Amino acid sequence: MAVASAPASAADQAVRLQALLGQHSVLAADLMRSRIRGDDNFAQAANAALGSNTDAMTALVGQLFGAATGEKFRPLWSEHVVALFAYAGAVAEQDTAARTRARGELVEYEEELADFFAGASHGRLSPQAAREAVAMHVDHLTKQADAYAAHDYATSDRLYRQSYQHTYDLGLTLADALLAARDRATLRTPIWRLRSQLGKVLAEHAVLLEDVTRAAVTNTADFDASAEMINGNTRDLAAAVDTLFGAPTARRFQSLWASHVELLVAYAGATAAGKPDRRHEARAELRTFEQRMAAVLAPATGGRVSPADLSAALQTHDQMLLGHADAYAARDYRSAQDIADKTYEHMFALARRLADGFGATVAARLPRGGAQTGYGGLAVVNR
Repeated sequence: MAVASAPASAADQAVRLQALLGQHSVLAADLMRSRIRGDDNFAQAANAALGSNTDAMTALVGQLFGAATGEKFRPLWSEHVVALFAYAGAVAEQDTAARTRARGELVEYEEELADFFAGASHGRLSPQAAREAVAMHVDHLTKQADAYAAHDYATSDRLYRQSYQHTYDLGLTLADALLAARDRATLRTPIWRLRSQLGKVLAEHAVLLEDVTRAAVTNTADFDASAEMINGNTRDLAAAVDTLFGAPTARRFQSLWASHVELLVAYAGATAAGKPDRRHEARAELRTFEQRMAAVLAPATGGRVSPADLSAALQTHDQMLLGHADAYAARDYRSAQDIADKTYEHMFALARRLADGFGATVAARLPRGGAQTGYGGLAVVNR
């Protein structure tokens, strides 16, 4: 299911910008939480991943908007990351003075970043709008850290999702303001919008599934809140399928997708508990899921993607998530993070192939509301 390796257009790169910004939000939140927990080994892996994300964003900004713009971007973004790290450390140490200093630095960097983006847009993005967007990003991250430290996991996870979604969408705001007119027009086409939105919700699935499997492996107090996050994503995916193909298909999709989530979390729990028979059972049941889900989605592509190809893509996705659970349970956090990065990238390749398969006619009916297909996800998973 690999996408042909043609030179990426500016519109393709705009999706890449969205993806990297959304990933930055997740990695920053994970880093801040690990500092609050005092989990130094995980924090090191998250920090390394955040550095790689910054490198990739800098390179992409340079490609899209010129090398000079990229060179100006890196130090501003890096200082912003350092300040988030310092804020989390102050929260962990309950150091009010340090927390106030870090918050003040973040406000300063918010203004610098916003002015940078507004200036690069040549008037298409106002300084006020840019500042509001960047301020909301920082507000999401700092408040989710505060709630996490207070053991208010439901609030923290709600902000975790909002942060990802807002920062991902910020990529479109920036691309629409900074790209040339001909490229900006492409961002309004139905097929591009479907690629973008499918990528957003599928990549979030991978992120949230990894979060809940980490909680399942460690049997931590935030498991229930993490489970509700992935349930929310499952409902969003079902809403997209409902809008595109109708409620009957959405109900079939949601039932299968929820079982998929449950099996992956059950595998993680069995790994932590040392239950090889349950691990093997979950793997076998996932093969059945992959085939059944391919049978649901492949016809919607009008023959552009075969059931065998789609099943293989879903199997790759599942193997990555199982590998992540194995590495995390073994406390090999660097490998777990490397797998998480590859899984995140894979979801955008899958989203593009599906969007192109569904076609421009279906793409015109983008998700615009909730599906009345019930709830699904982790209701029956035992830790």
